[in-house]
Amino acid sequence: MFNLFTRSNFSIKNDVLSGLTVSLALVPEAVAFAFVAGVPPLMGLYAAFIVGLITSIVGGRPGMISGATGAMATVVTALVLSHGAEYLLAAVVLAGVIQILAGIFKLGMFIRLVPYPVMLGFVNGLAIVIFLAQLEQFKISQDGVSSWMSGEILYWMLSMVALTMAIIHYLPRFTKAIPAPLVALIAVSAIVIFSGAPIPNVIDYVISKSGDPDSTLAAGLPSFSIPSVPFNLETLKVILPYSFILAAVGLIESLLTMSLIDEITETRGQGNRECIGQGSANLVCGFFGAMGGCAMIGQSMININSGGRARLSGITAALALLFFILAGSQLIEMIPLAALVGVMFMVVLGTFEWASLKMINKVPKSDAFVIILVSGYTVAYDLAEAVLVGVIVSAIVFAWKQAKNIHAITHVDENGSKIYKLHGPLFFGSAKNFHDIFTPQEDPEDVIIDFLDARAYDHSAIEAIDALAERYQRNGKTLHYRHLSQECRVLLQKAGNLVEVNLIEDPDYHVADSSLA
Repeated sequence: MFNLFTRSNFSIKNDVLSGLTVSLALVPEAVAFAFVAGVPPLMGLYAAFIVGLITSIVGGRPGMISGATGAMATVVTALVLSHGAEYLLAAVVLAGVIQILAGIFKLGMFIRLVPYPVMLGFVNGLAIVIFLAQLEQFKISQDGVSSWMSGEILYWMLSMVALTMAIIHYLPRFTKAIPAPLVALIAVSAIVIFSGAPIPNVIDYVISKSGDPDSTLAAGLPSFSIPSVPFNLETLKVILPYSFILAAVGLIESLLTMSLIDEITETRGQGNRECIGQGSANLVCGFFGAMGGCAMIGQSMININSGGRARLSGITAALALLFFILAGSQLIEMIPLAALVGVMFMVVLGTFEWASLKMINKVPKSDAFVIILVSGYTVAYDLAEAVLVGVIVSAIVFAWKQAKNIHAITHVDENGSKIYKLHGPLFFGSAKNFHDIFTPQEDPEDVIIDFLDARAYDHSAIEAIDALAERYQRNGKTLHYRHLSQECRVLLQKAGNLVEVNLIEDPDYHVADSSLA
């Protein structure tokens, strides 16, 4: 379980250098999301360290970076405002327990139910969200009033962002010995510091957000403490809804990010193990004063693009971040925001599925609609809700299409019996089309319906079979059902005696019906 190197072609150098690069990009994100949640910056930084370290060690996706995220921060804002940070910690603990249970009961496999158009919408929407979040760095705060940059400071900011992006783009053509993002961060930081360019740095950002001119990122190790909340039913009623949403949002974002990295690296992560890893990390966060978190697609892409593949890259990122908190805060406070914005802009360019724009006119209209819907919903509202909406819409479209697939081939045999050879799925969506196939008033006295190439999937299918038998009986016709499964025969209330049983040829499949429970 604790093998740090999961592939034979891992590179310790790449993993360590990539982890250092990621650790630098984690700081402003963790600070920003802490402010979104309404808690001190250290709660975000501690979450980035704890979640990043634990998921890298015990999670199911080597190379994936986890930490404090905006998706989870926005969920708990109302809880912090109404009840305080201690209730947030209690909610994070409970969310961790829920995520661990999801992994134990193997619910991670349900990520396979997310259709590809939803994945595309998720990736594109998240890329847009990351891009829009970086635009906040182009604002300056004076006397508590925030305004867009202009003049010299804007020109310096844009030029340093462009230089960062150029280094990341062109350096790999000459050498891949050192991750390009790390070189870009060091080079741009040196230029800004030695030139005295009027570009805000990390500590400027922290001060502007907190309003405290004495703010610093320096701190000690996180300490263990039990959340100071009453241990009673009222507390559970308060935190339980938030905990379920936190757990769901965290797992959805983590498992979808895992699927994206699986595709890029052509490897396969372990969804259920990742659920347990994320849950364990959040459980620890709640007891060590951290706001909790989940997988981060932006930092994960930085890691993968920088050559990080094994667990060592995530461990390095977490430990380097802890070092910055304990001893190197002054170094990281000097990093210009322009360098970090440039790195994240390159992440946006690499994350967005540009090919999906060309696909819009080539894929079915329903798939194109789902891609646009999920992307837009992710940007406007919430990631987890966007994925859920996308899955629901995709399921409805699928059911609608499958409902049209049921049909029958008919012929009259030598005995004068009309045989309907049914093809396709019979379920709630196709029940009406199923009824329209048959003509009891026009059919001969003896009718046979063959289900060998059809399947009854749910209770609506069973009701449709029973109702069809009644129609034929009212018309004084004799009806026979062939090749129904054993479960179908058990569930039929009115037409059970019309089924011809052939133990050799009858199919064996399950029907989704609560009557069998």
